[in-house]
Amino acid sequence: MLTVGAVLVASGALADNARFAGWMVNMAERQERLLARVEDAFGVISVYEVDDYRFLEFGDAIEQSCVFTADPSWLEYDYTRAMLVGALCHEQPESALFLGLGAGTLTQACMKFLPLDDIEAIELRPDVPRLAMEYLGLDDDPRLYVRIGDALELLPTAEKADLLFVDLYTDHGPGVGHLAWNFLENCQQQLNPGGWLVINQWATDDGKPLGAALLRGLYHRHYWELPVKEGNVILLVPADLDQTLDLGGLRARAEALAPRLGYSLEGLIREIRPAT
Repeated sequence: MLTVGAVLVASGALADNARFAGWMVNMAERQERLLARVEDAFGVISVYEVDDYRFLEFGDAIEQSCVFTADPSWLEYDYTRAMLVGALCHEQPESALFLGLGAGTLTQACMKFLPLDDIEAIELRPDVPRLAMEYLGLDDDPRLYVRIGDALELLPTAEKADLLFVDLYTDHGPGVGHLAWNFLENCQQQLNPGGWLVINQWATDDGKPLGAALLRGLYHRHYWELPVKEGNVILLVPADLDQTLDLGGLRARAEALAPRLGYSLEGLIREIRPAT
């Protein structure tokens, strides 16, 4: 999740992508076009188009996702690329669970670039997956099963997975699950042996993840952090205490994937640090 202001402030991250640089320079001259707007029990959901990009927004211009329309699997922002780095911590994942779907860009990338057979997503708002498929390029892939409901309630009924992604944001910020001890503990327990939990957490002013003290206690400091320029910290949490992060293997998998991705993940991998 990014606010519109954060999109402009995070120019360092966006300038790394040549396509986006022109958009940044000429923002004032570009026309924003509203493609869809719906209102549900939680507020307003909008889809906007600006040149080659489409944006999913909640509430008053709170951006949830950015999609490059020519390639919906392209990950525009560093925080989504960092979550893909988290996925590559697993040598050969076969299943993934996404808590929070958004436009589905990360889901789309994982479907395209990882050897996944079973993919489940739990999304709170019924219109989100519909809009993602209608306007934002999310494939109706037979491997993908989307359930509507509260992830905190539905998590125990989900299949165990090799990869579990937590990205539960509203137009007010992180959902309650991002700081709920029992829920975050259950997320780790929902992993298969050797699995990885990948959490998109906000960063505080000191650069630590939101709820750092809670996270250190819950996961016994046995996790890794990947800070990104947009003001998030991606948490890489293994399934158990005996499991370690193989940086060499991670780098090799990322390097092998780079020609298909169209960008390198090495700069992000260099930023990985132990729990703070």
